[in-house]
Amino acid sequence: MSIGLIGRKVGMTQVFQPDGTMVAVSVLQVAPNTVTRLRTTERDGYTAVQIGAEPAKKKLTKPEAGQLKDLPQLATIREFRVDDLSGFEVGQTLVLGDLFAVGDEVDVTGVSKGKGFAGHIKRHHFHRGPTTHGSDHHRAPGSIGPGTTPGRVYKGVRMAGHMGDEQVTTKKLKVVRADADKNLLLLAGSLPGARGSLILVKKA
Repeated sequence: MSIGLIGRKVGMTQVFQPDGTMVAVSVLQVAPNTVTRLRTTERDGYTAVQIGAEPAKKKLTKPEAGQLKDLPQLATIREFRVDDLSGFEVGQTLVLGDLFAVGDEVDVTGVSKGKGFAGHIKRHHFHRGPTTHGSDHHRAPGSIGPGTTPGRVYKGVRMAGHMGDEQVTTKKLKVVRADADKNLLLLAGSLPGARGSLILVKKA
């Protein structure tokens, strides 16, 4: 368990390595984060560092404002479980250059794009039936279970339904570039979520 940072997905681009190879990268905007609270075993039952990012654009509720107290008014707050709280204090600023360097492997968590109600072919990659020789089984799901016994459909059967819009963690992405001056983090490969979506990144 390690500390991470809150960022926003900017998009994708490509960069060229010194040997001339091209790497597709995802770009993250990771502004400085502020430690807002330390969770201790004695008080909370676990140890974690709560951090916040992004200035609030609207007035916070009284519970939110009371939790932050004398700290800046922040719109986004998340927690990272850690084994040791030494080295962290409330009000501390965490910046990109302190945690990540080129070559590091990181785990990235975000919310995937919502696809709405999708059929079983798109959602679960089922094969479709033949379209010739009188077949009427084109995009039907097929059997969903036995009849008399058990006389019901088992839980978890893959069917059409809501697709996407769920938390996804992509593990062990390589840091290609870390620009501390512009607060940009470039990671090899793709990330969950749309452009502008919230992303949590921490060392793998």
